[in-house]
Amino acid sequence: MEFDAAFITGLFLHSFSLWWVIIPAVLIGIVMGAIPGFAAHNTIIILLPLTLALDVEVALVFMVALYSASHLGGGIPAILLNIPGTGGAAATTLDGYQMTKNGQASKALAVCFVASVMGGLISSIVTLFALPALSRVGYYVHSVEMVVIMLFGLALIASIAAQDMLKGLIAGAFGLMLGAMGADHIYATPRGTFGFLELFDGVPLVPALIGLFAISEALVMLEQKWLVDTKGTISVPTTTWANSLSETLQAFRKWWLISWASLLGLVIGVLPGAGASIAAFVAYQQARLFSKTPERFGTGFSDGVAAPEAANNGVTTGTLVPLLAIGVPGGSTAAVMMVVLQFHGFPFGPRLFVEAPELAYGVITAMAVSYVFMFLTIVPMVRYMSRITVVSTMYLAPMIVAFTLVGAFVPRGFLFDMGIAFAFGIIGYVARKTGYHVAAILIGVILGPLIERSFILAMRISGNDPMVMFSSTIGNILWVLLVLSLVLPFVTTRWRDRRAKAAGPSTGAGR
Repeated sequence: MEFDAAFITGLFLHSFSLWWVIIPAVLIGIVMGAIPGFAAHNTIIILLPLTLALDVEVALVFMVALYSASHLGGGIPAILLNIPGTGGAAATTLDGYQMTKNGQASKALAVCFVASVMGGLISSIVTLFALPALSRVGYYVHSVEMVVIMLFGLALIASIAAQDMLKGLIAGAFGLMLGAMGADHIYATPRGTFGFLELFDGVPLVPALIGLFAISEALVMLEQKWLVDTKGTISVPTTTWANSLSETLQAFRKWWLISWASLLGLVIGVLPGAGASIAAFVAYQQARLFSKTPERFGTGFSDGVAAPEAANNGVTTGTLVPLLAIGVPGGSTAAVMMVVLQFHGFPFGPRLFVEAPELAYGVITAMAVSYVFMFLTIVPMVRYMSRITVVSTMYLAPMIVAFTLVGAFVPRGFLFDMGIAFAFGIIGYVARKTGYHVAAILIGVILGPLIERSFILAMRISGNDPMVMFSSTIGNILWVLLVLSLVLPFVTTRWRDRRAKAAGPSTGAGR
């Protein structure tokens, strides 16, 4: 079938006609994404018997809508409670929760929703027209390039450490040490497992995330009566419909930041082994690097919410590209979609575009339409969601612990994981009370094993030649960009300090 404007327009119109599937999937996805531990693929697997009973097109549309909405939902508790609903929302806590503490919860939510929707729409439309080119990205990015890409994410530790270099680096190194637990990638020798079989696969991400952010935050909450105002003088927010509309329109002004962050998330989503967490951390680090006011990041700056949320939602389309283009699932949700295609007798990969192009391209258009319905569904709720900040912590904290401990149990079904979550909660609480940043620890836990796996693979292929890390043209370009991203902040800071010192005496003389 010819790929033209009429064909694409027809697919979009047909996707809108499936609103009766998209809207329930969006609502379920937002709720599940907002509950730590209840990831999209877990929900889809639970609902797999239902999707197998539906028509293949309806089933795929339901899954992509739920998957997209779960990424948006993960940012809600990250902003309001400092608890990321998904791993990709961990970077959103850095500025989102600070905005909530500054009394700007509704503004932070508006930025989150606009960035998520715009990021998803932009990446979906770009994917629709650039699918053949994007499908080849994975062929040019190998283990060497993956090491450098993940180092971009680790570079965020240096940004976090800017306020206290020693504590920031210690927290990052501690996270990397925890990430090294489990069987090594060559000889399967257990490291730091303390004899527990449950740790042979390494530290499970969901319980670690829940403990570091959710449980530790609940423990901190118990030390104060209110979430925002520790003096207990907080009043119910007076956010009106006019204010909500104004905050939403202001968020659209960040269209340039959202655009390039979503494209960054799209490319990282296509890469094998990457994901929303890496995309969000890299986008945050790059947004801070190119910002005119990098010192505002981490203090409640809306750009620190827009960049990771746009990248986080840009990943959603990227993970579908390998499945649609070459028949290899790019993530857990894509793997479930592959099961549905197989069950209904449809091919996947290039044959899908030949035998059922309306289904192949229809998945992408359905994802774009899902973001449209998502915007219409979630934005009117901004003024109501922000009211959670006035609920007493004596009610919030127990609810958070109860829900998140269940979320820690769900992914693997081990009671042991609830203990891990509680242990990481104690670690996170001690870190918060002593001035160490829990985000730096989480970055190490997430990226440490991934970097180790890619590095060992590159070394084994090259016969243990360390120069292999500089043997790729794309890799060398990424190395240069990485060095620049680390050096430029220090250079620009010193340059600004010198300008300020030079301007100081002259200003005083002029007076």
